[in-house]
Parts: sequence; structure tokens; C-alpha cells
Amino acid sequence: MKLNVLILALPAFFAVFLIAGCSGDKEIPAEPERIPLRISTEMRTRASDSGYEKSDVVGIYVVNLEDGTAAELKNSGNHLDNMDFTFDGTEWKAGKEVYWKDETTPADFYCYYPYRNGVTDVSAVPFGIVTDQSTVEKYKSGELLWGRAEGAAPSENPVQIMTNHALSKLVISVLPGKGYDDASLAQESISVTVCGLRTGCSLDLRTGKVTETGSVGEITPLKDGNVWKALVVPQKATDVELVKLNVGGIPYSLVQTAVFESGMQYSCSITVNRLGEGVNIGIGEWEDSGIDYGGTVE
Repeated sequence: MKLNVLILALPAFFAVFLIAGCSGDKEIPAEPERIPLRISTEMRTRASDSGYEKSDVVGIYVVNLEDGTAAELKNSGNHLDNMDFTFDGTEWKAGKEVYWKDETTPADFYCYYPYRNGVTDVSAVPFGIVTDQSTVEKYKSGELLWGRAEGAAPSENPVQIMTNHALSKLVISVLPGKGYDDASLAQESISVTVCGLRTGCSLDLRTGKVTETGSVGEITPLKDGNVWKALVVPQKATDVELVKLNVGGIPYSLVQTAVFESGMQYSCSITVNRLGEGVNIGIGEWEDSGIDYGGTVE
């Protein structure tokens, strides 16, 4: 009986062996190689005037174009949803390894700075402008940027995204009028405050549009040489106390109607009279926006 069992078992053994051998000869299709997704950013303007800096973090959304048809950016369910990319001084690093959908599907990229965790509505991401911009660090921390790259094709090369200012910039100059010259005005203690503007806003990540929100507040600008610079929320302000000055212990006030648009820089040249004959407020041209929200104060 033991011999019979052995003889019966041998064919089964060979059958298993032959099946295994055939299976091993069969070619298994290789998995397609996934393409890492990388980005590269450029800016037309930046608070530091030198581009992005080490440790800056942007948020990225990626929307696939199925069959070449553009799709709308959604709150969630995009190819990438609010993925953080950190600049290491040379290149951008994602919070985790991310890939293109495949080798052929193009995509739209949406980029914003600074990064916000927990975005629930891509049409209205809330931001609050920094009201104390009195130092370079505080001034730069008030930056808000947005950009989009459309129809990017899958590639191992970084996708280049141009980001632009979403806020406006106000540059204030204090000039000598009657009773002052350059030397005597320079000896005075001068403080500048931007007033009458809303300091909150929301950013539509789909379009880059900024909408003012919140209440009116005061902004302490950055003194940069002979001018004061402030980042402000795009908006229209009608007959507001736009700038408060204190020159040599004497308060001055500039009332103005002003319209601020995203990505535009505006000048405000204020002539201070120690002796004068009333207040004269003029509006002149400026090379960037074509508007000067300045005048004469006494």
C-alpha cells in the first residue's frame, strides 16, 4: 500500500511542477512608470523684491483636464487639494511625494501664498492683512500672492507658475511745503498712519479676485528711506481720512477718495506746510497706476 501511494503521488507532483513552470514563463505587463509632479514659481513682484525666500510655503491645487476639457476647481476631489509646497532656497518640496495622473493627461495648476491649512471654500479663502508693517519682516508677512498655469502637460520638468500680487501697495512721500525745506523737514520727527481702509479680505482661488471684508483699521507702514510703504486690501474708499501724519508734534490729516486694485502700486505725495493759506489737495499722475492720492496738509 505504501508503494501504491507513492506511485499515485508522483504524477500529481509532476503535474504541479509543470503548471508552476508554465506560469513562470508567462510575461507579466510592467506597471507604467509614474511621473513625479514638481513646480517652479516666478513672481513679477514680491515684498522682498527678490523672489520667494527659504521656508516660504505655497498651496497648490491641480485639476486634471479629462479629454482635454477644462474642469472647474472644486473644494475637494481635485487631483491635488491644497498640497503644501515648501521652498528650500533652491526648489519646492511637496509635503509628500505627488505624481501626475498619467503620461498624457494635462492639468491646470492653482497656486497661492501664504499657505492656509483647512481651506473649505476655494471661492473665498479668508485672509487678514497685517496692520503693523513697521519692520521688513512684518511687511513681508503681509504679502498675498496668486497664480495659475493652464493646460500643463505631464513632464518630469517643473511646471512653471507665475504668481502676482493680490494686494495693492501704497507708497507715501512727505515733502516740504511753505515754512520747510528739505533740511528742516528732515530734522522733524515724522510718523505716518494709513487709515480708513478695510483690513480683511477673501481670495477666490479660481480667479485670483480679492474682496474686502471686515472692519476699517489703521496700518502702520514700513519706513523705507524717504518713503513709507504699506500693503493694502484692494477696495474703494470714499472721503476717508486716508493718511494721518504727525510732524514735529503737530498732527495733520489727508482726506481722500481712493480706488485700489490688485497688483497696482499707488503713490501718495503729501506736501506739509508749516505756514499756509488753507488745505490744497491735488491728484496727479504716477507711472504705475496713473494716480497720486496726495495733497497738501497744514
